Amino acid sequence: MFVELDENNFENETKTGLKLVDFYTTWCKYCQNQDVVLKDLSDNGFWIGKLDCDKHAKIAQEHGIGGFPSFILFKNGKVEAQFAGYHTKSQLLNKLTAHM
Repeated sequence: MFVELDENNFENETKTGLKLVDFYTTWCKYCQNQDVVLKDLSDNGFWIGKLDCDKHAKIAQEHGIGGFPSFILFKNGKVEAQFAGYHTKSQLLNKLTAHM
């Protein structure tokens, strides 16, 4: 399931469960390619949050995002892992399952 995140729902959406948040920009080609992989994960039952860093720069800055795409894996509101760059489906699955 894809969930668009913003200042109004970010904290509430990430406070329970295992949540992977994609920090992206619309102009980033790597981000656009990453969407295909994220959609596949989402279609297979993983919760994927997406935050447009151009529209919501304050949240990105608060989380130390410097490159795109960047990811933060939250577990019950706490940061479990943070990583950047394009990732294959198997790489993302490995990161997700390591924290289940």
